[in-house]
Amino acid sequence: MILVTAANGNQGHLLIPKLVAGGLSVRASVQSEASAAALRAAGVDQVVVGDLADPDVLARAIQGVEKVYHVGPTLSPSERAIGFAIIDAARAEGVEHFVMSSVLHAITTDLVQHEVKRDIEEHLLSSGLEFTILQPTNYMLTHRLTPAFERGVFELPWSLERKQSLVDIGDIVEVAALVLGDTECHVGATYELASPGRYTAYDLAAIISRVLDRPITAQEIDVDTFAKRMLGDADPSSKAYELRAMRAISARYSSNDFVGNPNVLTWLLGRTPTTFEDWVRAQCRRWRATHPHVSVNVDEEIHHVTQGCSSRTDLGPQV
Repeated sequence: MILVTAANGNQGHLLIPKLVAGGLSVRASVQSEASAAALRAAGVDQVVVGDLADPDVLARAIQGVEKVYHVGPTLSPSERAIGFAIIDAARAEGVEHFVMSSVLHAITTDLVQHEVKRDIEEHLLSSGLEFTILQPTNYMLTHRLTPAFERGVFELPWSLERKQSLVDIGDIVEVAALVLGDTECHVGATYELASPGRYTAYDLAAIISRVLDRPITAQEIDVDTFAKRMLGDADPSSKAYELRAMRAISARYSSNDFVGNPNVLTWLLGRTPTTFEDWVRAQCRRWRATHPHVSVNVDEEIHHVTQGCSSRTDLGPQV
């Protein structure tokens, strides 16, 4: 039995079908009945609904579990406490393999969410559990493309000149499935996950422009404006932690590059990781299918190197 937390989130909703397709028994942890319904429709037999900060919910989630894939609630003030609690519960339950989704360069403690994940990593290292830690860089996120598709503007809430590495969430999930499917091969490992390329905002806008075949402008937006978009109309005083974290991201990424190396991800996948341009082309096709009134020009089909990892690719394809 594998417990997947944040099971209907960015990673979980892609990982769950892979695990189910691979014939693995999955228990999903989610916070809402709507998420639970979506996962049951995807073939998940066991779904625990509730906040893992609640000891009773955590106890139900962890009981009888052999492996855990933990994705913490990023930008939540309870992330550290939940991380510590689930590690302690896993140890008490005798979990065989605890896989944690962390973040690239967790040691960068002027980033609020990095400091939290660094502390959780340390707690896991000290727990005596068999572990694997995944450290992905910044996700390629569909909502970041929406302003470019709709208004011809690519927006970031930090300096446009600073470089960043990115990673496709689908590639992260493929690695997660590999790791969960072969504990013996991956225990004790910490894997940095980054796709090829180090991009400024201008580089990213140029790639989007090339794919769409129309001009795209890079634009820096105020972090508080960005935060309001993310947090909606919530009372700012109730989102002080989230706002502090977003401001820390903006400050760090405006004064330093945030880059990684693709070698580890390439080795794990057994192919070239998804590039930003590959990913943008795929998103354009999806956008065109759902927005036929929007004119986008997408070139030939994406081509990847697809040589496999032999027996470690037995959990099926992923996005």
